[in-house]
Amino acid sequence: MTTKRDYYEVLGVNRDASASEIKKAYRQLAFQYHPDHNQHDEAEGRFKEINEAYEVLSNAEKRDMYDRFGHTSTQGGWSQGFDGFGSGLGDIFESFFGGGTTSTSHKSPRRGSDLRYDLTISFEEAAFGCEKEIEIVRSEVCSVCHGLRTEQGTKPEKCSTCNGSGQIRRSQSSIFGQFVNVTACPQCQGEGTVITKPCKQCQGTGKESRQRKVKVKVPAGVDHGSNIRFSGEANSGIRGGPAGNLYVSLNVKEHDLFKREGDDIYFDLPVNFTQAALGDQINIPSLNGELMLNIPKGTQTDHVFRFKEKGVPHLRKSGRGDLLVRIKVVTPQNLDDYQTKLLRQFDKTLGKATMPTDKKGFFDKIGYMFRGGE
Repeated sequence: MTTKRDYYEVLGVNRDASASEIKKAYRQLAFQYHPDHNQHDEAEGRFKEINEAYEVLSNAEKRDMYDRFGHTSTQGGWSQGFDGFGSGLGDIFESFFGGGTTSTSHKSPRRGSDLRYDLTISFEEAAFGCEKEIEIVRSEVCSVCHGLRTEQGTKPEKCSTCNGSGQIRRSQSSIFGQFVNVTACPQCQGEGTVITKPCKQCQGTGKESRQRKVKVKVPAGVDHGSNIRFSGEANSGIRGGPAGNLYVSLNVKEHDLFKREGDDIYFDLPVNFTQAALGDQINIPSLNGELMLNIPKGTQTDHVFRFKEKGVPHLRKSGRGDLLVRIKVVTPQNLDDYQTKLLRQFDKTLGKATMPTDKKGFFDKIGYMFRGGE
């Protein structure tokens, strides 16, 4: 026999937790393990355990009985009797998430599962937006049986195990009296009916996979990792429930020239020594074509020039980021004899760079840095 966990442990609260703390813990855990959100094999069992614990601890009388007698006071589980114990769990979850958890939920409509599609776009397409057409494979209502799951001209038959109720009731005695334990019928899985002649098109599932084309409109300003939701474009629901959502996850290719930081873009511009020293006018690339950059005399490497409103458009508001051009002075590596001679002559006109007058203090500072500031 499986030993039940302590209800306070299930909800992760102390035994002296207040009603509001218990309610808060329940809401977080119930949402985390609800089968509509969590497809893990153990999620459904964990979800039932959480609801069972909350039903007891949220009721002052039941909590008092549990504190005194432990699980013996709740023997019978999902039951009827003992002042209605076990009958209000669906109402509790309904108030939080709009869905019940009793056995009748087996017959209620359920939303279809979601789908994810990874879409790769260029740097420019992310910046200015684009429209793409993608192909997905999703489950839809069977075109032959229209979701009824049976061959044409036939109908599901009433389950002989539960007599069409979808539930199995078992009486159980305890120190508190007689309890009725209600579970979903194992034969029909709570449906109340069984399929004797399944549809050959869908093998009795009521669904079939189809390939569909979906137009994806990518808004301007999206970035790598952005997700676009398309409601009702994923797998069809169960028993008439709405279809799930399609989530398109964007992968943005890196650009050969630009680097993006937020809505700003950076461009490293290589210039030679004379361009930096004497100044120059250079055409530079941007997202909207070439721009003219005036480089003043004496420009140093890593100096940044800013072009306002030449970056990426803001996603949810007007305006754009900036284009920042970062100067990179390139040192020549393969000088010929004539170029070397000219530079040596020029070097004589500059004079030598001088060390600080306080040499001892200067080297003391260097040693301090290498010692890690000790």
